[in-house]
Amino acid sequence: MAQLTRFSVAPLHTQTRQLAAVASGRAAADLVITDARMLSTYSERISGPSEIWLSGGRIAAIKPLGAHKNGPAPKAIYDAKGGIIAPGLVDPHIHIESSMITACAYAEAALLNGTTTIFCDSHEIGNVMDVAGVEAMLEDARQAPLSIFLTVPSTVPATSPELETAGGDLTPEKIGALFDKWPEAVALGEKMDFVPVVMGDPRSHAIIAESLKRNRPVSGHIYGREFVQPYAAAGVTDTHEAVDRDIANDFADAGIWVFLRGGNPATPWNSIEQAIKAVTELGASHKRFCVCTDDRDADDLLAFGLDWVTRQAVELGMSKEQAWAMGSLHGATRYGMDGEFGGLGGGRRADLVLLNDDLDVQNTWFGGELVVEGKKITPVLDEALSNRYHYPDAAYKTVHVPRAPKLIPEMPGKPVTVNAIGIEMPGITLPHRKIAVEPSNDWETLLEKYNLTFVTVIERHGKSDGGVAHGFLHEFGLKAGAVASSVGHDSHNIIVAGTNEADMDLALKTITEANGGIVVVRDGNVEAFVALPVAGLISDKRVHEVAEETRILKKVWDEAGCAIPYMGFNLIPLSVIPEIRITDKGLVKVPEMELVPAYED
Repeated sequence: MAQLTRFSVAPLHTQTRQLAAVASGRAAADLVITDARMLSTYSERISGPSEIWLSGGRIAAIKPLGAHKNGPAPKAIYDAKGGIIAPGLVDPHIHIESSMITACAYAEAALLNGTTTIFCDSHEIGNVMDVAGVEAMLEDARQAPLSIFLTVPSTVPATSPELETAGGDLTPEKIGALFDKWPEAVALGEKMDFVPVVMGDPRSHAIIAESLKRNRPVSGHIYGREFVQPYAAAGVTDTHEAVDRDIANDFADAGIWVFLRGGNPATPWNSIEQAIKAVTELGASHKRFCVCTDDRDADDLLAFGLDWVTRQAVELGMSKEQAWAMGSLHGATRYGMDGEFGGLGGGRRADLVLLNDDLDVQNTWFGGELVVEGKKITPVLDEALSNRYHYPDAAYKTVHVPRAPKLIPEMPGKPVTVNAIGIEMPGITLPHRKIAVEPSNDWETLLEKYNLTFVTVIERHGKSDGGVAHGFLHEFGLKAGAVASSVGHDSHNIIVAGTNEADMDLALKTITEANGGIVVVRDGNVEAFVALPVAGLISDKRVHEVAEETRILKKVWDEAGCAIPYMGFNLIPLSVIPEIRITDKGLVKVPEMELVPAYED
C-alpha cells in the first residue's frame, strides 16, 4: 500500500475513539464536504443533500446538511455544490505492466479516473525477473500514492519448459514465501494454466494449495464452459474471462465471482457487453459481479479507466447505484476488505470521488487528501508523482539476443500444408488454419497469394542462446515492413511479424539496443517506437508522456494495416489460449498443449 507520509492513514483500531468523538460532535472534523448527495453502495441509493465528515484520513459520519454548524468548527470545509460523493473505485484485477508504466506513474491515471484501490497481478515482470521482479514491483507500489495489493503471480511460466522459455520460474515454495513476506500479497493471481489444473497437474495444484492453506482466495483465467465445474472444484473463486452471458452464468452458479472486463471497444479487452447479459437477460444477481479493467496501455488507461467501465455497465442496463457498487464495494468484498474500502460507512478510508450526474469523476480524495480537483491533479499529488521509485539496474538489462538469428523460414520446395495462426477480432482466441500452399519462386509472391505474414519468436532471457521459432499469420493485414514487441505474453520473448527479413531484422535490433520496446518499421525506417527499458515491459516516464508515445504507435500501427491492435499482437505467443500460438519453441496447439510444425506434407 501507499507508504508516502502525506497520504498515510493510521489503522482503524488506533482511531476509533477519535472517530467516535467526531461523529458524536464532541471533536472537530478535519474536513467536512458539504452540499453533496451521497451514493451508498450498501443500500444502492443516492440520498441528500447532506455532508460527510472526515478525520484522520477516514470517514467519521454522514450528517444532515449544515450539521457541522452545531458543533466544533471543522478544520476545513469543501462545498460539493450538489454533486455526488461516492466511494473511490476498487479495481479487482489489473496488470500494471500492461500499461507500460511504473506503479507510481499508474497512480496518476488511476486517481484521475477515481480509482483509489487496485489488485494487481505482476506476472509479467515475474516471467522476466522471477521473484526479484515481483518484489521490485511491490517496492514501486509501496511508493505510489495509491492502495495497491498483489495477487501473487501463479503461472510463471504459463506452460512447461518444453513449450516455451521464460525468465522466471515461480515455484510453489517461492509463492509461499511471497505470501509470508509481503502483507500486500492478499490472493493468488489468475491461474492461467486451466487445462493442467483441470487435468490434475501436481505443480498447478501445489501452487493453489499455497494460497488456500493461508486462507487466501484464488483468481482464475478460463475459456470453455466444460472447464467451469472442475476449475471451481480446484478452489478458483473468480475470473475475468467471461466472454459471453452463458459462461458468465455458469461462473455465477458455480460460486465464482465474475469480473466484467471493459475497455476500448477496438481492443480484445471489452467483453462486458456480452457477459453482463447473465444479469440483465438471465436474471443472475449482480451481488457477485464486479467490473475490472485487466489490461490497458497508458493511452487507454486515461480514456477507458474503471470509471468508464462503470458507466458502460449503466448503458448496458444497470442502475447508477448498482454499477458503482460493482465498481467499488463488490471488488473490496471479494477480497474481504469491505470494512476498509468501497463504501461511505463510518471508519472506512476517506477514498472518495465527486461525481456529476453522468458519473464523470470531477475530484478524488485519497485518504482524505484532495489529489484531483476539476479533473486535474493537485500540486501535492504532482510533487509525490515526481518522486518515483527507481528500479534496480538489473531490471534495465533483461534483453539478451546474443546472435543475429535467421528471422524467416526456409522456402518450401514442394506443396505443403501451412499450420497458420488465423487473425480474427477481438484477437484473443486465434483460429488454427491449415492452408495448402504451392511452391513459389520468391517469398513476396507466396505471401501475397495466400495472405500470409511471417511471424517469429526469439528467446530473449539468455537461457537458450537465442532460440528462434518461425511461423505464419493468416490475414494479419500488414501491408509492408515489420512490427515487433518485447511484450510477447506471457514469457515475454520478442515477437516479430513482417513481410521481409530486412525490416524484421531492423525491428529486432531496435528493441534489443533499447532493452525492450514496441516498434513499427517500413522500408528500412523506424516509423514508431515506444521504448520499454524496465524488464523490456515498462517505461520509466510519467503516464502522459507514455500515453502520447502510445497514441503515435497506434496510429502508425493502424496505417500499416495490422488487423488486430498491438496489444492483441502481444498475445500471439500466449500459449494457454486456444487454438494455436507460437513461442520460442514453435507452434503450440491449445488446449492439446502440443507442438506442431510450420509445414506439413
